[in-house]
Amino acid sequence: MRYADAGVNIAVADDAKNRIRHLATRTFTNGVLGGIGNFGALFELDRKKYKEPILVSSADGVGTKLKVAIAMNVHSTVGGDLVNHCVNDILVQGAEPLFFLDYLALGKMDPHVVEQLVDGMSRACRKAGCALIGGETAEMPGFYGDGEYDLAGFIVGAVEKKKLLTGKNVKPGDTLLALPSAGLHTNGYSLARKLVFEVAKVKPDTYVAEVGNKIGAELLKPHLCYAPALRTILANGWVSALAHITGGGIPGNLPRVLPAGVKAVIDLASWPVLPIFEMMQRIGNIEEAEMFRTFNMGIGMVIICAQKDADQIAFRMRERDFKCFEVGRVSEGPGNVLIE
Repeated sequence: MRYADAGVNIAVADDAKNRIRHLATRTFTNGVLGGIGNFGALFELDRKKYKEPILVSSADGVGTKLKVAIAMNVHSTVGGDLVNHCVNDILVQGAEPLFFLDYLALGKMDPHVVEQLVDGMSRACRKAGCALIGGETAEMPGFYGDGEYDLAGFIVGAVEKKKLLTGKNVKPGDTLLALPSAGLHTNGYSLARKLVFEVAKVKPDTYVAEVGNKIGAELLKPHLCYAPALRTILANGWVSALAHITGGGIPGNLPRVLPAGVKAVIDLASWPVLPIFEMMQRIGNIEEAEMFRTFNMGIGMVIICAQKDADQIAFRMRERDFKCFEVGRVSEGPGNVLIE
């Protein structure tokens, strides 16, 4: 017998790796040493740029949004989602992305699918100024069914020690600004799929007037990357803290950047809730608190800043084609979120 008889075709895997090599190489920055294919990826930190560099790392996945991508046979968007989620995660501590690695596991190697996924990652890395420096592609027959795969990402960034965002500068009277999400981003999809595909029995390619889109396309809307838009604002020192609104929603993420003795007061009427969230709430008859614990409700990033800087930040965001909503304030109290 050969390895292929067990479901692993090395020749097909080599084809996929050759496609990956081309897509990854176009993201390389000056810090990348060597190429794709070594046992370990090499990156040289620019010590002229950083005097006291702090390395910031994160790992994440796309979750069951992958099920929607598989059903729609559209894979490049979730590749971009993975990168953008990770870039945003280290952005909240002020870090710029240096390099990214991915882990892709499939039931059966499909070079076309692999190429779409890596193309999405490559394009997102280029926009963020991040090198796709390596990764792992594993063919696992019997573990994943045909057509199924899982995707995870690992990122390393750097920030000057004195510019590290810890939330310690947040104080009562600060303003809360919110940048909108494109949709669900990469969280809450287990509930979303159950509501849409099982309870409402809507097919992925069905146009739904309530959301103005095919439901599969609506659920695949990208996880936005906020790093390019926020780079200048961070450099100017206008930000006290950032909160990436992911799993757990606003109540689960905003308290993570609040120091002891303060709380965030959110005005629910200060931003438009996207129709997809209203649709899901109606289908499942879901309580508002549960919606906010599960979904981002249309907000992808919260900026905490001094009140005097709020207008300038909002203006800069609009210059970068981002809407910016003033959604609340910081007040004295325990470190939690009050949504009014």
